[in-house]
Amino acid sequence: MFIKKTELDNFIPFNINKTKILKLTVVILLILMPVMSFAQDQNMHMSVSMSGQNTMLPDSNKTADQKNSIVSSASRDSSFIGGSVIVDRLSARQRPRGFFGMIGHGIKAFFREFTNFDTTYIEPQKYNYAFLLQNTNTYEAYSFSSREGKRISFSPDMSYKLGPYFGWKWLFLGYSIDLTHLGSTSLNDNRTEYDLSLYSNMLGLDLFWRETGNNYKVRSVDLGNGINTHDIKNSDFSGLHSSIRGFSGYYIFNHRHFSYPAAYSQSTIQRRSSGSLLAGVGYTYQKIFVDWQQMRELIAAKVSTEAAQLLDTTFRTGVTRLEDINISAGYAYNWVFAHNWLFDISLQLGLAYKDTRSDMQADRSFRDFSFHNFQLDGTGRTALVYNNMKWFAGLSATFHAYNYSKNRFSTSNIFGNLIFYAGFNFGRKKEYRNRR
Repeated sequence: MFIKKTELDNFIPFNINKTKILKLTVVILLILMPVMSFAQDQNMHMSVSMSGQNTMLPDSNKTADQKNSIVSSASRDSSFIGGSVIVDRLSARQRPRGFFGMIGHGIKAFFREFTNFDTTYIEPQKYNYAFLLQNTNTYEAYSFSSREGKRISFSPDMSYKLGPYFGWKWLFLGYSIDLTHLGSTSLNDNRTEYDLSLYSNMLGLDLFWRETGNNYKVRSVDLGNGINTHDIKNSDFSGLHSSIRGFSGYYIFNHRHFSYPAAYSQSTIQRRSSGSLLAGVGYTYQKIFVDWQQMRELIAAKVSTEAAQLLDTTFRTGVTRLEDINISAGYAYNWVFAHNWLFDISLQLGLAYKDTRSDMQADRSFRDFSFHNFQLDGTGRTALVYNNMKWFAGLSATFHAYNYSKNRFSTSNIFGNLIFYAGFNFGRKKEYRNRR
């Protein structure tokens, strides 16, 4: 888990419908837990049945591996009484289990799966603590377009942050300093960012909250009619203010062979290449304010008054609120191309239901349902890591893309970060202290 914090003292909890999100989470867990319980029982039954078939062979026909397999299976799943094997788990499976019993069993199975992986593919962490120095580079961009083909894009300069982080097991805490605005006293440069990422073998969770200052630049302007807008490119624009907050969670199907933590939190090491399908859910709330009158004045000053008039009434000053609920699916792959080296790449596409409101509209909600509001979002990740268990270094990048489209107006935005880090682990765990 990584927590990155800048100007957290200014943090104000955002107003979202927490009840809906909580209910959705509870429903998903209630559905998954009995399924996991049933699946785990099926796996146990298969394992015990195979062991039982081996025991029917005469000793003279058993190989050394088969004998060891029987003893190993019995020691894990059974108990010996008078030379016979009593299979506790199989008998437990044969007992009828009600719905709530399945939920309880599913909860236990759910938490056991967090540390259940194949050590021939994934090497567990041997240390309790870690220290690292991290450089975080943040990027974001907004693009607005009208049905008539007018298009304007904004983005601030990339911010560069540097800071130390201290880790205990899977939890990392630290503080980074924004080097691009160091010593600045202008309120327009204020940026607040709060990111929390939890990577386990089975589940991943990203929480994000960003509040930007009014320090955007005009990156491109397309007014059509062959108008040359080159002079306005990279001009300062203080009329845009935005905030984005939300979460995305995902389930890793092949979590016994594929390790996200090996690529993004260095808490394990991927020893053999492997990939996995991903499935997830997410929620995002954005609030964007654009002073289009200021933009018209900038176009008039940099291009011409006639060009400024081409911004039609679609571009109206006000606050636009965007909500996004999505279900996503994707694939991730860890490539172990050399000893202690790992390259990861993953992509998730989400089918999202969008709701858009502005100050010029009457208040609406998700009850105004329309199939035209379904659109695609995307999340991409990549990482390059060197980790010999004692020392580690690498880089990782994460980008999110959101699109909102209505009959007369559409907007899209991309935000993400590029991280460089180097550090070391210390405080060897008790069970590994006498091992090399």
